[in-house]
Amino acid sequence: MANHRSIGEPIEFSMIAVDEDRPAARVFERLNEHVLTVAGVYGANASGKSNLLAALAWLAEAVDRSLRSWGDAVPREPFKFGDGPDRPTRFEVDMVVDGVRYSYQIELDDTCVLYEALHSYPKRQPRSLFEREDLNLSLRRGLGRLSGIRELLTPTTLALSAAMRFDEPEVRPFARALAGVGTLGVGRRRSSRSTARLLASAAGLPLPDGFSAEAALELLRFADLGINDIDVTERQFVDAAGKPVVNRDGKAATQLQVRLVHQVGEQFVAFDSRDESDGTLAWFELIGPVLNALSTGQVLLFDEIDASLHPRLSAKLIELFQDPVTNPAAAQLVFTTHDTSLLNHLNRDEVWLTEKGSSGATTLTALAEFGGDKVRRSLNLERAYLQGRFGGVPEFDQQRLRRALGLVA
Repeated sequence: MANHRSIGEPIEFSMIAVDEDRPAARVFERLNEHVLTVAGVYGANASGKSNLLAALAWLAEAVDRSLRSWGDAVPREPFKFGDGPDRPTRFEVDMVVDGVRYSYQIELDDTCVLYEALHSYPKRQPRSLFEREDLNLSLRRGLGRLSGIRELLTPTTLALSAAMRFDEPEVRPFARALAGVGTLGVGRRRSSRSTARLLASAAGLPLPDGFSAEAALELLRFADLGINDIDVTERQFVDAAGKPVVNRDGKAATQLQVRLVHQVGEQFVAFDSRDESDGTLAWFELIGPVLNALSTGQVLLFDEIDASLHPRLSAKLIELFQDPVTNPAAAQLVFTTHDTSLLNHLNRDEVWLTEKGSSGATTLTALAEFGGDKVRRSLNLERAYLQGRFGGVPEFDQQRLRRALGLVA
């Protein structure tokens, strides 16, 4: 990716494993590499950690919404310094969906999509599915059902976004997977699966496929050992006159209300949300998105994981994605954090570092790229990171601060 927010020149982020001989490194048929399910991004404040996740979320939202939401302009966010506003923004992503590797590239400026291409590797050899320059679109022979894309295409519409309107098995699964990237704390995008809906089965309501209310309850108990059960009710909305409110489809407007039941001795009390701790509420809110990702193999972006969770809970979350037993669909978690204690739960190839250069642009480095014994597998990563051996930590000029405060000449 290049030219998005603080990302000026091209940077590359990869989930390819360096140390392959461990359960967390997954094997995919037709792929010669092992793939990771967790990556943590470290760096000083304002170094661009969040912008890395924001770039991935922007691309997902572009595929999801460009057809129906973009007007006469592309809502991009180029690098503000130098010639950033005048240069195109570029994205390239490789993903494995349903066992097939896909490669997708786009290049766009403020007014139009300049270039777009999608390739697949069904037998390890590249196959061009479509390529587009401006409004000129070429489709691979045999994809006739996608010919309707041309009628939907505008200068600011992504062809991949339009392709989701058509049931083309070679293209639609990838488009839906990219558009469906989940987020927690990243921009305006939100995960579509709430914990309240997940727990709806406790009230006899329909439960989405792949969800387990019991799994959610176990995770809640992990966060607070006093939680024994859940109480789920469906509350109907009424207007000022006390009459039921109905939706556009004529059905009653309702809202799920979930209360956590705490046990002390032989006493059981259901707490309203206002009575729960901030940490318990934060953990509750992410259980639905996390279990959805684990059950569907979704990519989940989590910005500032340490701002919401106790380190013990953050470590548990990482473990859920690393363990093939709890993550059989190979869902991927990419998170940013300042919590160095989590380095004790990460392998060297699961750590990335951001720094801001003299130009104001973000640089991204894989910890595994450092040579010598700096990153041998037995190294205490937390201690080495805090010692500044890999960069990515804030530098503080105490003498300069003293001068600013008038304490020294």
